[in-house]
Amino acid sequence: MTLDLVLRNARVVGGDAGAPLQDIGIADGRIVAVEAGLPEGGESLDVAGGLVSGGLIETHIHLDKSRLLDRSEPAPDRGVDHMRRVSAVKPGFTVEDVYKRAGASLETAIAHGCTHMRTHVEVDPNVGLKSVDALEQLAKDYAWAIDLQLCVFLQEGWTGVPEGDANLVATLERGATAIGGAPSYDDDGPGQIARIFELAKEYDVDVDIHLDVGPNHDHLDIYQVCELADKLGWGGRVAVGHGSKYSSMPPEKLADLGKLMSDSGVTLTVLPATDLFTVGRHQDHSVMRGVADGNALAAHGVNCCLSTNNILNPFTPFGDGSLMRIANMYANVAQRGTRDELTECFAMMTDRPAKFLGREDYGVAVGNAADLVVWDAETAADAVAINAEARFGFKAGRRTFTRSAVELHRP
Repeated sequence: MTLDLVLRNARVVGGDAGAPLQDIGIADGRIVAVEAGLPEGGESLDVAGGLVSGGLIETHIHLDKSRLLDRSEPAPDRGVDHMRRVSAVKPGFTVEDVYKRAGASLETAIAHGCTHMRTHVEVDPNVGLKSVDALEQLAKDYAWAIDLQLCVFLQEGWTGVPEGDANLVATLERGATAIGGAPSYDDDGPGQIARIFELAKEYDVDVDIHLDVGPNHDHLDIYQVCELADKLGWGGRVAVGHGSKYSSMPPEKLADLGKLMSDSGVTLTVLPATDLFTVGRHQDHSVMRGVADGNALAAHGVNCCLSTNNILNPFTPFGDGSLMRIANMYANVAQRGTRDELTECFAMMTDRPAKFLGREDYGVAVGNAADLVVWDAETAADAVAINAEARFGFKAGRRTFTRSAVELHRP
């Protein structure tokens, strides 16, 4: 067996801190051996007990409207006009502008261990297909480090907007692999959801909708989504992002919702950074968190993921592309701190999104793609707890980044 690369002295994710270290052999972009004492041959990298996992998977981010703070700041005094502020600058987007801003955000995600990403892309009439053009090119240019797929949607309303509908159809004709929407911004939210599934069925693509954002659960669109997933046989291919309303549900109602989503095969992507920043602005004290409890829903069978959503724009004026930081933030907010709970948080940015995106060759196992990250941690739970840094990244066995360890200069 000829090896192209061996990662030596690795802690393979899923094992205990005291488990024996392993070598991971890679050839032709795939993992061909996971065992101690692999023979010399090809490149050898001693990871010195670092934790090796599959690359992180970002399933809900907006590269096209990241890094807008130089032209669109958040509203002062906890204002709520995030969308209006972004909408006002979208007509000024150019393909070159989107490519530059999105590329900067994509590079930070790669440097923090992300190897697969689904980005939502707005095709409202005030921006057209410029962002799609930019991100399609970005996907080609960065294929050496990351798989980037596009979920196209209308952010600002669909009903009575024929040009927007035409833009969506055009992007699906071009090969977009998922379609989404934002029904809360539509005059006819149920009609938008129905149209999303109609197009998903026609073009055989996934569904990924911004859903159920708000301070209470008086009205939930998730029931219609589950009904259509069942009717069309789309279970396992449907995700909803946010779900902040679910954080206001008592345990027994959340359990019922979890069973429904699980039975229908609907994934939830929790977006803690944006929901923490935008939800609860009707309150002037004891402000609610508004972050769905993915651990609780996962316990009821729901496939739950963690994602970034926005970076450096009015919806979320923070962010560095680190999913690990998002997981650490979520664990704090959801008050999940046991070893099992933190391990589940790690799974929400690795194994669980891999399942949703249908990545059957994902993970540290013989035969799988060598899309790997080495963490400065001993276990998955430790990595989330300490917000571990990614030391090395690999795509198909080729190193994509290196982060030098901090050196203390002692007297």
